Amino acid sequence: MIILGIDPGTAMLGFGVVERTGTRLRAIDYGVIKTPSSLSLPARLESIYLALNDLIELHHPMLVGVERLFFTKNVQTAFAVGQARGVVLLSAAQHDLDIREATPNEVKVATAGHGSAAKEQVQRMVQAILGLAEIPEPDDAADALAIAICVANRERSVSRIPTGALDRSALTPAPTGMTPYEKAVHEALRRERLGLQPEAKVTRAPKSKTAS
Repeated sequence: MIILGIDPGTAMLGFGVVERTGTRLRAIDYGVIKTPSSLSLPARLESIYLALNDLIELHHPMLVGVERLFFTKNVQTAFAVGQARGVVLLSAAQHDLDIREATPNEVKVATAGHGSAAKEQVQRMVQAILGLAEIPEPDDAADALAIAICVANRERSVSRIPTGALDRSALTPAPTGMTPYEKAVHEALRRERLGLQPEAKVTRAPKSKTAS
């Protein structure tokens, strides 16, 4: 199963493509879609839309995960996120893709194990879970990968592939024994407590070109 995670925004939209095979996760692609401030808002949204279509047609995801819109004191930020989300939903609908939403708190729980995790801790956990050689950059891309991880680990196949204990949306208790995902999370948390750097497992996936 391939999941496209999206961290919405009009100036910069983060994306992360993650593949789930059983209980294993790996990063396929990640990066950002940037739109110049010199463009009008309709032109920026069109640029995002076209770039998203290219990503979907390139990677053929089964699901699109996007951050759920929540109230914020910054009205301008809320509007920008809402407009970008609308483009994401449109592109997904036109490709007959299901949408999964996740709040920032749910994403933190799924990656770092608790909802009060700092952004830096979430980024380190994304690196560890996906076995990346370095922390994914920029922040928007790392956030998109975290959303994809969250969605990937709360989805169940028809054969009811066991989910990890950290999957708070699981309908039934996780079986005994740790999955590879859980082991990666526990090991990363242990190394963080000891002040160690996460171990690299695979080569970092290449970034896609950003949209102009």
